[in-house]
Amino acid sequence: MKRKTMNIRKLRTAATALSAGALALSLAACGSAGPGGGSAGADAATMWGLTGGNQASLQKSVDSWNKAHSNETIKLDFFANDAYKTKVRTAVGAGQGPTFIYGWGGGVLKSYVDAGQVEDLTGFLDQNPQVRDRYLPSVLKNGQVNGKTYAVPNNNTQPVVLYFNKDVFAKVGAEPPRTWDELMALVPKFKDAGIAPFSLGGQSKWPDLMWLEYLVERIGGPQVFADIAANKPNAWSHPAVTEALTKIQQLVDAGGFVNGFSSIAADSSADQALLYTGKAAMILQGGWIYQGMKKDAADFVKSGKLGFTAFPTVSGGAGDPKDIVGNASNFWSVSSKATDAQKKTAQDYIKDGMFNDENTQDLINSGAVPVIKGIESKLEASPDKDFLTFVYGMAKEAPSFTLSWDQALSPAQGDAMLSNLDQIFLKKITPEQFVSSMNATIGK
Repeated sequence: MKRKTMNIRKLRTAATALSAGALALSLAACGSAGPGGGSAGADAATMWGLTGGNQASLQKSVDSWNKAHSNETIKLDFFANDAYKTKVRTAVGAGQGPTFIYGWGGGVLKSYVDAGQVEDLTGFLDQNPQVRDRYLPSVLKNGQVNGKTYAVPNNNTQPVVLYFNKDVFAKVGAEPPRTWDELMALVPKFKDAGIAPFSLGGQSKWPDLMWLEYLVERIGGPQVFADIAANKPNAWSHPAVTEALTKIQQLVDAGGFVNGFSSIAADSSADQALLYTGKAAMILQGGWIYQGMKKDAADFVKSGKLGFTAFPTVSGGAGDPKDIVGNASNFWSVSSKATDAQKKTAQDYIKDGMFNDENTQDLINSGAVPVIKGIESKLEASPDKDFLTFVYGMAKEAPSFTLSWDQALSPAQGDAMLSNLDQIFLKKITPEQFVSSMNATIGK
């Protein structure tokens, strides 16, 4: 499942913060103060995580920690992805974030750093070199801002993958697309068979972004977005952006996406269900959904009916076919507003509670690739080795691994981008209007 210096605008107005916070609170899934129940002490560290893929392994890790550290307990709560992103930005902006701040790095992390809301962990890593040394260096860098570390990786690498249903492909006598032209040629084949070519959780908006990210990468290479992230004037005007947006609308016009995609929410995993029930042939989604399908569609995954491949090349494109987009990992930052006791708990957990043998194996068992060194033999021994080694190879061999754009950009720019991209998919604005709107956000 990443990078450039950006200017930051205030995250939310007070009124929006109150309403968004209330909504997100209502969606909390569960909590943990440790095995045996009971409430954590007043000075317990607080941790917010996401429902879904890594929920079980994180819950088990915290439960084990609390059982062994009664004086350094952690209170864990889970939230659905979309609700969490609103809730955490609101809470951190108000100086009321949890002790452990779950994030993706990039521009959102920089906004926290600029606001003085997260601890500088550089000294902690200097004092505990074994923590720094366990990580893949390229991943650890994504928690740095201006050369200092403010976040450390906490789970698995998550590149965006093109998944496909092998049974559906066999039904129409097709092969996975290697080029954009082949992808477009598959659309009428699946439509004629009464199958949606692609599933898409368009209501959540961020799944739309994966199409723009990869198309821009394939057409123009990683420097196109690097210039955007660096706030270079009119960076959105690069021809690769307009061409990518045009191709997206051509795919929409061709009926490439499932009917009603704009009302399908990714948080409910409804987009994944369309794939494994055979109603859709393909889905472009993050590496994290493998864990969800392994749990919700075990027979489909175990039987080998789930296929996966790299995003297609684009004829004449400047990008390397091995370039990938997505999330190098998720990260923990430590709130600067936490008490000294809470900060100590957080650092002790990062040092000893994460990526121990049990936690690492739990992640692998869930269908994830931990972002630490020396796990090749563990991946090979897994029943999910085909997918795990595929993902590990993608991350290891990629010349460029670009962070999901909505996290790489400042919060204000990311929100504007997703809103405008939603309008692109709905054919309510043109590529030129998108470019103009986004150029206006440069430096904000």
